[in-house]
Amino acid sequence: MVERTPAGDGGGHNDYTLNIDMDKAIGLKGNLLKIKAEHRYGRDVNPLAGTLLPATIAPRLPIVDSENIYLTNVLFTQFLSETMGVYFGKLDTLDGDLNSYAHGRGIRQFSNTSLITNPALLRVVPYSTLGAGALFVLGPESIVNIGVLNATDTADTAGFDELFNEGAVLTAEGRFATQFFGKPGHQLVGGAWSSRDFVSLDQDPRIVFPPAGIPIARQDSSWAVYYNFDQALVVDPCNPARHWGVFGRFGITDGNPNPIDYFLSFGVGGSSMIDGRDADTWGLGWFKNSISNDLGAAATAFLGLDDGYGLEAFYNYEVTPWLHLTTDLQYLQPSSSARADDSFLIGFRASIDL
Repeated sequence: MVERTPAGDGGGHNDYTLNIDMDKAIGLKGNLLKIKAEHRYGRDVNPLAGTLLPATIAPRLPIVDSENIYLTNVLFTQFLSETMGVYFGKLDTLDGDLNSYAHGRGIRQFSNTSLITNPALLRVVPYSTLGAGALFVLGPESIVNIGVLNATDTADTAGFDELFNEGAVLTAEGRFATQFFGKPGHQLVGGAWSSRDFVSLDQDPRIVFPPAGIPIARQDSSWAVYYNFDQALVVDPCNPARHWGVFGRFGITDGNPNPIDYFLSFGVGGSSMIDGRDADTWGLGWFKNSISNDLGAAATAFLGLDDGYGLEAFYNYEVTPWLHLTTDLQYLQPSSSARADDSFLIGFRASIDL
């Protein structure tokens, strides 16, 4: 994936993914292995946007200040039956919180972090880390996932030396297929709790640099709960896989140490309605990131922090089955008015699948 910045130079992100059916490879029945490496390169528009979260997430992953290639997935999944499996290894959590119309990792659908995943989770759940869990398949496209993760991000290390040194994250998520109005949809609900020790947002504003003997206030855990849905409104009678509809997300947190108090988004999107453009997709979404009250008056006064809003529209054009070009437009009211005014971002993205 390649994007262009206002300066004219480029920024992008490459994924290298290998999915191995271990039954076919070595006769290990019911076992799957996913290996993924990734890296970013170049510049992106995020430093100019003034937003709390990246306006374009792909060129920020996996390590924002490095162009090295990192192994972010080495995940073994063993199905014990047709309805239950277990997994363990290093995993990339951005694949969670799945939504038919607002997901895509910033490559296939929206670009803004707040329209790809639920920002309420970002303080609690690390991006890439060691973990294990269990899957329960309740029916077609209906699955429950429970897991335990290392509490810190280890995208740039193997992670074994840091395993549970700073606590653990417990996660639970259920995604259920629906047929409201006789059309496909999904309802998803989940939660995460971290035992990690965090710096508290609610510091004494009179103490900028605490002197010796006065400790920085800390919080001994953090939690977030979240929900999303997608619901088709129009389905192609000749191809049920082609449809467009509505989506929405909601998340709420403890508000301290999480800088986001609650989050909302909703929008429309899906398959193109233009005749002859069967593989094109589009979307229009709005979001709000509500800033925690525990950030305090000092932070809001000096940094200009306030609730952040945004509106994004994209159209993904299939040139060939392996080449997609996307035009993207965002209007952003940033969380930090001291860093940036309201802005329009125009983006162009090329995605190549090999």
